[in-house]
Amino acid sequence: MKLRIILACVVGLYLTGCAGSADTDGSEVVMSDAESGYQTARQQIASSNFSAAAQTLTQLSTRFPFGPLAHQVQMDLIYVHYKTADIDKALAAIDRFTRLNPNHPDLDYVLYMRGLVNQRADYNGVQEFVGIDRADRDPSKATEAFNDYAELIRRFPESKYAADARQRMLGIKGRLARHELAVANYYIKREAWLAAANRGKYILEYFHDLPEVEQALIIMATSYGALELTELRDDAIATLRANFPNSAFFN
Repeated sequence: MKLRIILACVVGLYLTGCAGSADTDGSEVVMSDAESGYQTARQQIASSNFSAAAQTLTQLSTRFPFGPLAHQVQMDLIYVHYKTADIDKALAAIDRFTRLNPNHPDLDYVLYMRGLVNQRADYNGVQEFVGIDRADRDPSKATEAFNDYAELIRRFPESKYAADARQRMLGIKGRLARHELAVANYYIKREAWLAAANRGKYILEYFHDLPEVEQALIIMATSYGALELTELRDDAIATLRANFPNSAFFN
């Protein structure tokens, strides 16, 4: 009887050891699955199959929310959502990442991507294709992109994305200035002279380093003239002459 008990204990210990080995092997298989899935996603991105990459990365994020690849998967998801122009999902992924990882070493990249996503939301491919500049369309996303890039530069001035962010901010400033001009011209057509002059003044104040200033000064001179505000009209004309002596206004 004692021998049987001893044998039973030995067998039990052996089986327990086997079960422990099986659990260890299982965890290695899980990690292998995560790495394999991520490599698949990277191949899909490399071949510009962004829709498939989004599906693969979403599955990985759901199955493996933690671990060494989790943050990279989330950042790659931001990128592929941007490439597929899925603005809402991209912004949601960005907000989630920044909220959960406020001190992540790649946070500058995520902030840069937020700017790119909002800038893409402002883009209209059809209008670009046919050469139409609809400056009068809603500039809210362009403004958000400008603020995103400004935050990146403020928080990470030495970031490798800072230089491109600065260039993009210049382009966005031109877009916003053209929007103000479009609104000012709308007011002029309706003879809302004071509103038009105020838009021109706004451009002069906030976009003084852009070529749109010339048109802003013309709008101000025209509007003040219509309002019989002679002194303000003459000031606008004098500023226009000093900075744009060859302006069409003088012809």
